[in-house]
This record gives sequence, C-alpha cells and structure tokens, in this order.
Amino acid sequence: MNLCYFKNLCGDESGAVTVDWVVLTATLVVIAGATALAVNEQTQGLAGEIETYLTDTELG
Repeated sequence: MNLCYFKNLCGDESGAVTVDWVVLTATLVVIAGATALAVNEQTQGLAGEIETYLTDTELG
C-alpha cells in the first residue's frame, strides 16, 4: 500500500453521516427508555391508589 491510499482514507468523510445517525438514534433510544421507566413507575403508583380506593368502597 502506498502513502496516497492512507491520505485518501483520512480525507474521506462518506461515513461521517452514518456515525452521526448512530449517535442520534442511540440518544433517542436512551431518552425513550428513561421516559418509559418514569411513566411506568408513576402508573404503578396511581394503579395502587385506585386499587385501594376500589377495595375500600362498599357497594350498595
């Protein structure tokens, strides 16, 4: 291999967009996971409160 090959390889930016998209997608996946976790915890708490209310309410 000659020096010209390495010079062209270092100057080639064709994969830079792919790297940007991978980083962007990974960031969005992490944000979505954190959001789902937060919503899940809040939903379970609310479901517990509803269960308590329904259990304590007498019909009739």
